[in-house]
Amino acid sequence: MRVALVQLTSTAERARNLEAARKWIAVAARDGARLIVLPEMFNVLGDADTLRAGAEPLDGPSLSWASEQARRHGVWLVAGSILERVDGETRLFNTCRVFDPQGQPRATYRKIHLFNCDVPGASFHESDTVMPGREIVGFEAEGVKLGLSICFDLRFPELFRSLALEGARAVALPSAFTERTGRDHWETLVRARAIENQVFVLAANQVGASTPSLRWFGRSTIVDPWGVVLAQAPDREGHIVADLDFAEQDRIRALLPTLPNRRPEIYPHRS
Repeated sequence: MRVALVQLTSTAERARNLEAARKWIAVAARDGARLIVLPEMFNVLGDADTLRAGAEPLDGPSLSWASEQARRHGVWLVAGSILERVDGETRLFNTCRVFDPQGQPRATYRKIHLFNCDVPGASFHESDTVMPGREIVGFEAEGVKLGLSICFDLRFPELFRSLALEGARAVALPSAFTERTGRDHWETLVRARAIENQVFVLAANQVGASTPSLRWFGRSTIVDPWGVVLAQAPDREGHIVADLDFAEQDRIRALLPTLPNRRPEIYPHRS
């Protein structure tokens, strides 16, 4: 399966962001990608007030646009995430939706782990605006099971292990990973999640500065089940492409059968 990641510098201007994403989706489709992943908050990104103002329901303009892009190009589209407004709720969900090549929604994942952090240069309290999801979500595309995660989820190996045990061969990770934490942790964590679960990780990140205080690390990365970086984006908007070799994944899992050798009966938390 050929996959592509789109890397953006999203801002408060929805129309600008969607146009940038449209361009790179078209290029990725021409490159033969069958599945394309957009970054977290691809449609609107900024401070808390900007995020609240840009929130939409699932049938709002951004995901309607994503559905049309998937249908137009005949691809599976992992529509990174938007902030989802829900009637009766004061907070929002950080929501990823997947569309099939006919533009039909096939999976909806709401970010489980929220980014509450006071690291210098990366202070952010997502839970002030967002409420956590409660469901682990996978989907099947062209006979292949894939899992969904969003950004800060990367720091929680339990989620990736659960997806792998449920049969996921690859995990999509739309992200807005900060520049400060990304330069020390991004590639290490992405490769670790791939190696320990013997899955492909498709990590599509934001890059550059959305505001003077919100800077993203970029380096969107596709990693194979051995931990090899198959493709990594440069420090600008664009896209990367790689072919996922599931026969090689089977070979790796047979060579080093870590998942079957787990001993969950003796783990304190059964994870």
